[in-house]
Amino acid sequence: MILPLRLESVAYRGIIEPLTLELGAGPSTIILGANGAGKSVLMRLMHGLLAPTAGKISWSGAAPRRHQAMVFQRPVMLRRSALANVVYALKLAGVADAHRVAMSALEEVGLAHLAHRSARVLSGGEQQRLALARAWALHPEVLFLDEPTASLDPTATREIEALIRAFDAAGTKVVMATHNLGQARRLGDEVLFLHQGRLVERAPVDQFFSKPVSPEAAAFIKGELPWV
Repeated sequence: MILPLRLESVAYRGIIEPLTLELGAGPSTIILGANGAGKSVLMRLMHGLLAPTAGKISWSGAAPRRHQAMVFQRPVMLRRSALANVVYALKLAGVADAHRVAMSALEEVGLAHLAHRSARVLSGGEQQRLALARAWALHPEVLFLDEPTASLDPTATREIEALIRAFDAAGTKVVMATHNLGQARRLGDEVLFLHQGRLVERAPVDQFFSKPVSPEAAAFIKGELPWV
């Protein structure tokens, strides 16, 4: 068990102002805010892709990177088949019987019929499902999602959201960055609201949308803060 994740006075190059918070197992956490608020940087700090310029990030368990996964808005696809992309991730993690586990993951996301197709010729929605298959195969305790549907059409978005719910139902802690209010309502249990690199508000999703405490959050919900 690697959770909780603790951030103590964490800051990053003026993009993230010093913030302190703790994330535990259970409820899905949505990092919400306009573009440029610092959502992606905060996600990368949590995942360990960036080192904070101030403060400390810690997990309760050892070797946390083996128990977490991250899916980006534009996932990186290796120059090989969909199946081989998943197998490669499993072998890096030292998973036995990687081929069988990879096929099972592709079946979970509805891509088994495309297992031997080049990953780079898949549609945007299919590539995102493949990225989720790579994560699913590793059974992560924590899944970080950085704007996973921002460039997808409504049909592909619904498919990805269904898979995110499946992770949540399987017991994976989902932490997702988005600027999409509807998506935050559909998928979130709690909201971390960022504005100009500051953690302005943290609240259960219903409370955040019905009774925002900060003027910045209220303005964002009303569409009065810039989206780009």
